[in-house]
Amino acid sequence: MIESETEISEDLLRDLLREQHPDLAELPIHEVEGGWGNQMWRLGDTLAVRVQRMDPLPDLQLKERRWLPVLAPRLPLPIPTPVRNGTPSERFPKTWTVMTWVEGTPLDHASITRGDHAADTLAAFLKALHTQAPADAPPAADFGAHPRECTDAFENHLQAVDLGDLAEDDVRAVWDDATAAPAWQGPRVWVHGDLHPANVVVAHGTLAGVVDFGALFAGDPAWDLTAAWLLLPAGGASRFFAGYARADAAALRRARGLAVMKSLFLMLMGQNGDRGLPGGKPNWGPVGRSALERVLKGP
Repeated sequence: MIESETEISEDLLRDLLREQHPDLAELPIHEVEGGWGNQMWRLGDTLAVRVQRMDPLPDLQLKERRWLPVLAPRLPLPIPTPVRNGTPSERFPKTWTVMTWVEGTPLDHASITRGDHAADTLAAFLKALHTQAPADAPPAADFGAHPRECTDAFENHLQAVDLGDLAEDDVRAVWDDATAAPAWQGPRVWVHGDLHPANVVVAHGTLAGVVDFGALFAGDPAWDLTAAWLLLPAGGASRFFAGYARADAAALRRARGLAVMKSLFLMLMGQNGDRGLPGGKPNWGPVGRSALERVLKGP
């Protein structure tokens, strides 16, 4: 992935707005911490600008533009919805989009204190999202594959992460069970695909919104069921699955394995951050470890 040679700054964004959406150009602008493939800037009180940065192609933003307005009205939590399109220009050769701002604090910088409420909220959100998608919905790719097709990524994460007092055999047992689980046989349903603590926001101790739908696809909902362990505090998974009430034994097996892989990824990003490596997220390490501990204890 290649970062744009043009520095993304407040001055640049204001120039782009003046050129393409002048009625928004004088609103306050400030950068939002985080973001990798795309950088976020707050625009006034209710909007944000999502700017293509590390992503080499505009496909993820274009996908969000196409489908988020379709999904937003049916979901019980707020999600970012495109309101204006920014087109590549001589001033900035990449894609940018003005979207609604989802109020709250990212979970990787906050905590859930109302665990039962959050579990019920997550179950309601995913039940509303996991409806049959139309034929032209985006297919699964790296996100959405069966766990057995993700073995290289799992092995790379496992070898790179310091497990501390957690047993590698226990981690492998969950993964091996997931790779042996039957594949999804149901209809292609809408799946967020990348639910982890940086992609949800919390307020008043519970889930308040879901963001970053760049991985959105139609396929196996097990990729979203990982959120039961990645997002909810101890004990939340069992309440979530009781409320969701759609996960069969095979989906649970796939979801637990995928949750292990995602937890290892969060831990790895935390280690990279501690070492000052590009893209590292120091606060993700403890988040990933606690999630892995919850996964190993079961649903």
